[in-house]
Amino acid sequence: MGKAKKAKPNRALSKPYNKESLSKLKSRRPLPRKPGTTPDQAPTIPFGPADRILLVGEGDFSFARSLLNTHGCSSLVATCYDNHSVLLEKYPQARTYVDELEAEVDVQVVYNVDATKLSKAPRCIRDGTFDRIVFNFPHVGGLTKDVNRQVRHNQELLVGFFNSALPLLSPTGLVVLTIFEGEPYTLWNVRDLGRHVGLKVGRSFKFEATAYPGYKHARTLGNIKDGGGWKGEDRGSRTYLFESDDRETQQPSPEKVRRYDTDDSDD
Repeated sequence: MGKAKKAKPNRALSKPYNKESLSKLKSRRPLPRKPGTTPDQAPTIPFGPADRILLVGEGDFSFARSLLNTHGCSSLVATCYDNHSVLLEKYPQARTYVDELEAEVDVQVVYNVDATKLSKAPRCIRDGTFDRIVFNFPHVGGLTKDVNRQVRHNQELLVGFFNSALPLLSPTGLVVLTIFEGEPYTLWNVRDLGRHVGLKVGRSFKFEATAYPGYKHARTLGNIKDGGGWKGEDRGSRTYLFESDDRETQQPSPEKVRRYDTDDSDD
């Protein structure tokens, strides 16, 4: 049994950040660039302190923690598919990260959330409107060793997620999807899956794990015993920014134009 969570107010309607969180943001140092990079080569960060962010399929919550501590994103609803006890069994390190997140006024951690059924999630999710809905490295796990069936299962997962997320987007909101590069992930055809449900890719760019200090890729099945094996954060990955296909034409702020135009894109 997981520890009982203390009651918290419904944060779906809370402000992007309060005075306390803004004070913390001002005290945080800007993200250092990698040696030899210029401002135009800095990683693309598709999040801002004023964004209301829903994270689905979090592994050990290290990404949510990095958004909070490094990028000042204090209006977060971070969720995982597992219940609390299974989460800690798979990722013991999550206890520290969750405790840190729950200490923040405008951050909420929610368990047992199916990314394909957000309409059945707690009210803080299903009644919310989000500027960013994020799914990092979605995967159904080892359901089968047959590549074609694995591809089909993961495509079904993403279509279900896209359908579930679309009604929760703000008018200028984005679905942020990150997957590994190369096969079998390219076989998922994520662009076509998005178009199938009314989403289009506005931008895509290389995912830089180093832009999120403290983040570690968490396998769907849990930590590798004795800490061995490959590290997902060292593998080539790409982030896709999906927007509603019927979004009204709006002029983005100069800040957002600068943020998204400082990286390469295949669009």
